[in-house]
Amino acid sequence: MRKRIYQIDFFRDNPNQVQDKVFQYLIENGKLTNFGAEHNFLEIDSYSDFTKNIPVRTYEQMFPYIEKTRKGERDVLWPGKVKMFAKSSGTTNDRSKYIPITEESLKSCHFKGGKDMLSLYCNNFPSTRIFNGKGLMLGGSKESNANFQFTDGDLSALLIDNFPFWVNMHRVPDLETVLMKDWDKKLDKMCNQALNSNVTNITGVPSWMLVLFHRMIEKSGALNILEIWPNLELFMHGGVNFGPYINQFDRFIPSEKMNYLEGYNASEGFFGIQDQKDSKDLLLMLDYGIFYEFILLSEYNNGEMKAMPLADVKLNEVYVIVISTNGGLWRYIIGDTIRFTSLNPHRIKVVGRTKSFLNSVGEELVVENTEIAVEECSLIHKCSISDYIATSIFLEDGVAQHKWIIEFETDPNSKKEFMKDVDKKLREINSDYDAKRSGGVCLLPPEIIVAEKGRFAEWLRNNGRLGGQYKVPRLDNSSKIFTDILKLKTTY
Repeated sequence: MRKRIYQIDFFRDNPNQVQDKVFQYLIENGKLTNFGAEHNFLEIDSYSDFTKNIPVRTYEQMFPYIEKTRKGERDVLWPGKVKMFAKSSGTTNDRSKYIPITEESLKSCHFKGGKDMLSLYCNNFPSTRIFNGKGLMLGGSKESNANFQFTDGDLSALLIDNFPFWVNMHRVPDLETVLMKDWDKKLDKMCNQALNSNVTNITGVPSWMLVLFHRMIEKSGALNILEIWPNLELFMHGGVNFGPYINQFDRFIPSEKMNYLEGYNASEGFFGIQDQKDSKDLLLMLDYGIFYEFILLSEYNNGEMKAMPLADVKLNEVYVIVISTNGGLWRYIIGDTIRFTSLNPHRIKVVGRTKSFLNSVGEELVVENTEIAVEECSLIHKCSISDYIATSIFLEDGVAQHKWIIEFETDPNSKKEFMKDVDKKLREINSDYDAKRSGGVCLLPPEIIVAEKGRFAEWLRNNGRLGGQYKVPRLDNSSKIFTDILKLKTTY
């Protein structure tokens, strides 16, 4: 681990040199692909050549290449055949995205990120005793495609399924349990195995971990998690903003010695790690086979796709991340927006998504999803909607719920049935939303609040936005606008 800390220190001190090395590595491998042949990789000798030959792309624009890899074609985006695809949140065109996971991205990016979280933690807490016990990991499920000989699955499931044997020796639950599809059965089996284990560290998405905690308390009769795992000292988390969860974790784990370590990863790659004890900023990991570019959010919103390399970024600007990776993604927009809090070394904060969203428990609900659901359900129920806004709240037991304020132009016969059908449609078109709604243990059915006619217009009037192209945002992750509209009393 000490050797790895030296390597991390090197890219902290030499970011441009390390990124240039990654750039050259990617180009050399890209020359061996069909994508490289189409985009003149043999003629790329500089970053300028790179940007001239390869446009910035979204998932939808990259999908024709990904589809070829899913049909078994070799050397499409990266040398060799892709045997794994991480299933991620859906787009407007499909239920889910499928991100290629190559051997290189698995080992040199995703696995490396996980090991680095432990290395940085041990460096910051040299007296740690996490290796004296076991680690509990929450994971999703996977499934094989026999026709084209590849595996689809949640990223966590793909990682766990490919862990070296020595990792599985120090992990609970067993492999069969952690990869089960039935969440309720998985939860029970996990609890049964974990109750009698000396767990010192846990890894997963905060919302799902809280669900596990509730079940552990129910089964054991313990007052808190420390009565079950007295040696627990570390939670490695990611996926959603941890801020709303910290009070709940403090109640379950009432110990000043408990530590929380954030990792910034996604299906597309592992990007950042909290490397300081006294700061939540994330160190941008520069030697994982990912070449970074950034687009100013203000320019992106105006349709400008002018990207810049890491060397040109500035403090406190909001950027859209663009990545080229050893997973075969080229100048790919992952959809996250970040702000640099330090340039020496490069540390960031994730500030949002390029699109409006709700993501309190990892449901990744975007406006495109709600627009489709509302439109189709309006036809079914023979009603029309003037406006709506949705937000997410946390209830006392830690479960989240979406609340909708809807202003109908023409009412449906049953507003509750309308909302049930909206929920049903959202589950059909967004696999992450469906997963979080499953069993009602993480995300409850949405609640509808009917607004009298004119309430949304009144909010626009009060905020100087009446007329023109101004509109109320459909999804309000902060709940501020939602709360303002909820409290509003119309005057006409």
